[in-house]
Amino acid sequence: MNTSTNQLSAFPDSKTHYAILDGLRGVAAIMVVCFHICETHSTSHLDQIINHGYLAVDFFYVLSGFVIGYAYDDRWGKMSLGGFFKRRLIRLHPMVVMGMIIGAIGFYFQASGIWPNIAQTPVWKMLLVMLIGCTLIPVPLSMDIRGWQEMHPLNGPGWSLFFEYIANILYALFVRKFSNKALAVLVFLAGAALIHLALTSPNGDIIGGWSVEPAQLHVGFARLMYPFFAGLLLSRLVKPTQIKNAFLICSLMIMLFLAIPRIGGSEHLWANGLYDSLTVILIFPLIVYLGASGDIKGKFAGKICKFLGDISYPIYITHYPLIYIYTAWVSETKIPLQKAWPVGLLLLLSSITIAYACLKLYDEPVRKWLAKRFLHKTA
Repeated sequence: MNTSTNQLSAFPDSKTHYAILDGLRGVAAIMVVCFHICETHSTSHLDQIINHGYLAVDFFYVLSGFVIGYAYDDRWGKMSLGGFFKRRLIRLHPMVVMGMIIGAIGFYFQASGIWPNIAQTPVWKMLLVMLIGCTLIPVPLSMDIRGWQEMHPLNGPGWSLFFEYIANILYALFVRKFSNKALAVLVFLAGAALIHLALTSPNGDIIGGWSVEPAQLHVGFARLMYPFFAGLLLSRLVKPTQIKNAFLICSLMIMLFLAIPRIGGSEHLWANGLYDSLTVILIFPLIVYLGASGDIKGKFAGKICKFLGDISYPIYITHYPLIYIYTAWVSETKIPLQKAWPVGLLLLLSSITIAYACLKLYDEPVRKWLAKRFLHKTA
């Protein structure tokens, strides 16, 4: 088993990290940015480049469940519920707030024909949506200031963190107490629900979860329950072995399975739904297992994994306001990707830069202060 030698200074009693898994999270996060850039130029799900980039969210959930199990399953005798929730909030919530603030700063730059609501939204209402978003509580459809029915109109990806919080709550209150057999039953039922969603989806995929509309909430819960708790079960049952070149192999697998073109076309939507569900159910746990079993050779590879792991969460939760601006520009100019790619590349590099700046200037110092203020070594 390979773990990084460095522990987050904010949590002096934390276990070391799986360095390769941290790096893979970064690879998937960058793929998400590329997916969203290309999505702006697509006419439908059928011709989307990096076609299955949306599955990165499900990969994140598998990773999260695995890491939560590894980090906390054996600590409940000396850790309270309050201690667990404090740790998770300190780890995740500072960047939730920053993502909403960046979304508010960029909001009026996104005004365009595709989002006519923006120009008509008063500043007070935008700021109210921002404040609500900072709590991660979904806003009602009556406060949709963009027009996409997002639960977080200033920063769409906040929806996946909303479900991440739900998974953490379910784990801490109930599922951590499950035996492995009971957890396996839960995972089996959740997998069946995910397959049913994928095969019956009107679009032939599992895209969705970002709205408080009932059908979207169904998608969100179906996408959450299997991968998160499968990751948890994986952490309990599987003992990592030794896999050579695991980071390279797993990185290529992630890029391949997220970038593969649409399957089945418009005539066989079920085929793509089957691909989505089987990738989440079989391939992503396999990648996590391989990554957990790998070993990093050399300082350079270690630095790459650390950098990718460091920016993975910040880039995911801060890049989308830039995507909104890019989408508005593309919708107004009708510029094709063949001509817009330099701007898209600049957006990607800007996203990485903003993420790293947020990490070093805000996230790490704030988490360190919060941990010192609210946590004890025996929390």
